[in-house]
Amino acid sequence: MGFVLLAGRRAVLEALRAGKRRVECVWCLQGGKGEILGEIAGLAEARGVRVLEVSRREMDALARGAEHRGVLARATTTESSSLEDLLAVPAERGESALLVALDEVKDPQNVGAIIRTAEGAGAHGLFMTEHRTAPLGDGVRRASAGAVEHLEVARVTNLRGALEKCKEAGCWVLGADAAGEQEYTETELTKPVVIVLGEEGKGLRDLTRKTCDALVRIPLLGRTASLNVSAAAAAILFEAARQRRIERGASTHLK
Repeated sequence: MGFVLLAGRRAVLEALRAGKRRVECVWCLQGGKGEILGEIAGLAEARGVRVLEVSRREMDALARGAEHRGVLARATTTESSSLEDLLAVPAERGESALLVALDEVKDPQNVGAIIRTAEGAGAHGLFMTEHRTAPLGDGVRRASAGAVEHLEVARVTNLRGALEKCKEAGCWVLGADAAGEQEYTETELTKPVVIVLGEEGKGLRDLTRKTCDALVRIPLLGRTASLNVSAAAAAILFEAARQRRIERGASTHLK
């Protein structure tokens, strides 16, 4: 089993909260204060994890250039999820699947922001290809504000093949595209769905676009031609969350 250095207060806190990794040691900057630091120390103590106070020089040396904000941790790498794992999550919860697929999104900031949004909107998982997408390194973890510790993330060898498997499992594959035939708010997002997002600036590849069951657009009222991919993800995912919340409320009311 490999090890990884987690850098930053939120990344370390969420790793301790999630419990998916074994955290071996936490380093805190001497004199550090704050509510998050207190929670980190409390969780570490409850899990039998050593917490060491170190000087600024020692912290910077351990971080090796990573933006640590006064906290580092040594933890095991997480086991990779599979597409089957992602599809199993909603089935286990008795919920309608809400998954996200990334089509060659290479910017770690965007990938991390999308993971954070997906986890916050209640998505069951996210998958992307093993190549031509950002690795799940420090940049993604930092941009996700620790959400990567809670959301199931899988790597697939072939995106089209993965999308076809999702269709076989009963999911509707929906691509976000400026040329989409309908607006995202007019699209039913309560049924099992995979939301596919393309690379910043380029959008979905032609083959990916053709694999989708439908394409939706986000109407823009200003002069900009498109939204950042993470902003587009937030709009669509929280629309899905809104529709599902309404459906759950209506179902509860009927009962």
